[in-house]
Amino acid sequence: MSTTSTAHTRNPNAREVVVTGIGLALPGVATYGDLLGPLPGVGGFDLATGLSGREMRHKDRASRLALRAAESALHDAGLTDAHATFTGAADSTAVVVSTNLGNADSVCEAIDTITRAGVRGLSPLGLPQTSSNVIAGWVAIRYRLRGPNLTVCNGVTSGLDALAWARSLIVARRAEAAVVVGVEPANDVVTKMLGEQSTDAAVAVVLEPADAAASRGARPRATITGYARARNLAAALASAGVTEEKSVGLWLVDEAGAGPGHLLVATRRIDLEAQLGPLSGALGVLQCAAAAAHLESDATGNVLATAGGPRHDAASALLLTP
Repeated sequence: MSTTSTAHTRNPNAREVVVTGIGLALPGVATYGDLLGPLPGVGGFDLATGLSGREMRHKDRASRLALRAAESALHDAGLTDAHATFTGAADSTAVVVSTNLGNADSVCEAIDTITRAGVRGLSPLGLPQTSSNVIAGWVAIRYRLRGPNLTVCNGVTSGLDALAWARSLIVARRAEAAVVVGVEPANDVVTKMLGEQSTDAAVAVVLEPADAAASRGARPRATITGYARARNLAAALASAGVTEEKSVGLWLVDEAGAGPGHLLVATRRIDLEAQLGPLSGALGVLQCAAAAAHLESDATGNVLATAGGPRHDAASALLLTP
C-alpha cells in the first residue's frame, strides 16, 4: 500500500473478521481494559522474569516480548491447551508482525562485529536475529503455524496496516486465522534512533472469521469494519467511511501526528503514546486492544483508531464496531 493511495475494507459481502484474543507484554498495564485509563503504572508484565527462561535463549528482546504477548493472546482466544500447544488450524493460521525498530540492535551489533573482527567474528546463533522477519518467524516456529508469515515495518501506520493485512488474508481465504503482533523493545539503539527513551511494548491480537469464532464458541471482542491508508488523515478517514457528521464513541488518536484540528466528533479521545511513551510499530495493535476494551464495556459508540498525520508521509484509519 503506497503512501499516496487508499485501501479500504468496507465490502459488505466480505467475510466478517473479529478479534477473539488479546495478550499484552507491557510493564505497568495488567489487562487491556487498563488502556482506557487511568493507567495503574504498576504491575503488568514483569520484564525480569517474563523475558528469561530456556525458551527465551538465543532470541532478541523484541522476539521474546512478542512471544509472551502471543502466548497470552492465543490462550485468551481458547486456541491453546493446558500445555500451551496450539489447537487451531496450524496450516492456515497466519502471523503478521508490526515493528519498525524491533531488531535494530541486532543489526547494529552485527555491523560492529564485522567492523571489529570481520565476518568470521559473527555468531551463527546471533545472525538470524538480523532478519527483518525474525520476530514473525519465532512466533510461527513456537506454535508451528504454517500460514502466511510477514512483517510490516512502514512507520507510524505500521500497526494498523498489519491488522488490515491480516484481515485481508482472512477475507481472501489465504488464512483462516491470524496472530497479529505489535512490538517494540527498549534499548540504547532504539532510544538513539527515536531521540527519546524507548518503551518495552508488545501486544498481540487473534483475528478470525466471525462464523468460525461462533462455531467454536469463541467470544468476539470487536469487528474490524473499515480501514484506509492515505497521504493525509482527512483522506484516510473519508475512505474508511468516517465523516464529521458521524460521531464515534472513542477516538484512539496519535495527537502529535494528527495535528491540532478536530476532524470529527468523538465522545472520548485517548492518546496511548502520551501515556506510555513512544510505541512506533506497536501503536496500532495496542489501539485495537483498547478498542476491544471499550466495546466490551458499558460505553456506547464505535471506535476509531488513527495513526499518522501532517508530520508523517501517510496516515491510516481503522474503524471497529461491536
